[in-house]
Amino acid sequence: MARRHCFALDLVDDAALIAEYEARHAPGAVWPAVLAHIAAQGVEAMEIWRTGDRMVMIAEVADDYPRAVAAPAEIAEWETLMWRFQRALPHAVPGEKWVPMQRIFAFGDQQ
Repeated sequence: MARRHCFALDLVDDAALIAEYEARHAPGAVWPAVLAHIAAQGVEAMEIWRTGDRMVMIAEVADDYPRAVAAPAEIAEWETLMWRFQRALPHAVPGEKWVPMQRIFAFGDQQ
């Protein structure tokens, strides 16, 4: 059974940059090497949601996630490009992008 991980990250609060960021994540726009690397790490499904300049990423991952896999050169290029649009959360450690979130409520746990 897949596990779910959630992460948060902010975007630069600029409408044009946000529009470009979304365009770079439209169907077919993400570089194939990036998608392959995400899958190789054990990610089975992933979604990114946005409100304003705040984003949440939800990843369904294999039991052995994260798998140690070598990153092709395109990954560093993609990450450098993405930093143009992204800004770390105030409580992120230096260099950290997507900050893991802690689940504090589950509807099923309430019953």
